Amino acid sequence: MSPRDADVEDAQREQRCERSSHPGLAPEPGRPLDRLLAGITPQVARILDRALSGAEITAGEAEHLLRATGPDLLATAAAADHLRREAVGEVVTYVVNRNINFTNVCIKGCGFCAFSRSFREEEGYFLPDEEILRRAREAWELGATEVCIQAGLPPKMDGDLYIRLTRLIKEAIPGLHIHGFSPEEVLYGAVRSGRTIREYLGELKAAGVGSLPGTAAEILDDELRDRISPGRIRTAQWIEVITTAHELGIPTTSTMMFGHAETPAHQARHLVLLRDLQRRSGGFTEFVPLSFVHTEAPMWRKRLVPGLRPGPTGMEVLRVHATARIVLGRAIPNLQASWVKEGHRLAQLLLAAGANDLGGTLINESISTAAGAGYGQLVPPAELRRLIRDAGRIPAERSTTYGIRRVFAADENEGPGPLDRAAEDAARFGSYHALIKMDRFRYRHRGGQGAAASPRA
Repeated sequence: MSPRDADVEDAQREQRCERSSHPGLAPEPGRPLDRLLAGITPQVARILDRALSGAEITAGEAEHLLRATGPDLLATAAAADHLRREAVGEVVTYVVNRNINFTNVCIKGCGFCAFSRSFREEEGYFLPDEEILRRAREAWELGATEVCIQAGLPPKMDGDLYIRLTRLIKEAIPGLHIHGFSPEEVLYGAVRSGRTIREYLGELKAAGVGSLPGTAAEILDDELRDRISPGRIRTAQWIEVITTAHELGIPTTSTMMFGHAETPAHQARHLVLLRDLQRRSGGFTEFVPLSFVHTEAPMWRKRLVPGLRPGPTGMEVLRVHATARIVLGRAIPNLQASWVKEGHRLAQLLLAAGANDLGGTLINESISTAAGAGYGQLVPPAELRRLIRDAGRIPAERSTTYGIRRVFAADENEGPGPLDRAAEDAARFGSYHALIKMDRFRYRHRGGQGAAASPRA
């Protein structure tokens, strides 16, 4: 057992001892707690009993849980929390990372995306190599172990752009993990470079990409995708990129955007599809439910999609996370609660409904911010640990692929780290809304492959 594993085991043993010292909390026959549990409907009780007994629930059963209310919902959350405890224990993880969204110029016009701009728009930007490298180096010096690189799809892009950017960063900062390029970007790079998806992923891996974000998934149903994002990567193409990455030894995350035009049936089928893919390839490191942020989304502002919802309700957020743990828990053990989508308080509450991770510090969050999310672009590590401890859990810093870097004791007063101190200067890292107004990084389109992707001098 490694020293880090021993730290985790010691911390979790202490929590178990604390629970066992309160035997009076256990339910007894005929007590009011039993009457409360009797309020659960028979169908939900059967589904949860099957899940708690180790069975994999079906898409139909998952849909039923995704419609739960009242005692049924509370029981679903409690079952999810129990399965979380069985799968990963009491540790809640986070990663110190930085997002680098190097351009917002995109050839696509997804209805949910308020981040992207046409190359003709004044608010289009493109960060030059030296600025991308500066941001990566600054993150590394502040304790980050990862940069997450995603961006728009600029017109007439040099097909080797993603490979070149990866090589640029890895040559300068070999120890920094590059979590980069969604399946949509991988497909675009492959098409622009004339390579197959397998060949392109092989080049990215050789250049230094350590993992892929499993974004661009939204809901993996082509009929629905055609409604909210016509022209987006197809379900089969997304699956091809993801499974090929796994075959090549590149791990990925998995995601689902919910709270828009989908139904609980769509959500259930999406979760079961991810579970089936994991059984085949085993390369998903985590599942991240992503609430639709509607405020600035074009399909909301322009009323482009009939029946569109203004994001999920709080109860729906709870249902999705709890059901995700029940469906995926044994196949994809790590479930992230996204503070940038849900806010600090709700993300913390989701730790009691199956979640065991609070994501990253982010430093420069742009995409959700552009859509109208109001929870900021950075959460310092000390604040993430405070939220975790207040939930009665054990904070730990992790790597991108969930290796434990450090476990923090419950009573440890570790003091502020470099990023905690840097976060006290609110202006240090800039903002997305300031970035799109800066002439220094303004995108200019010169009409040639490779030349399209360049800022003004």
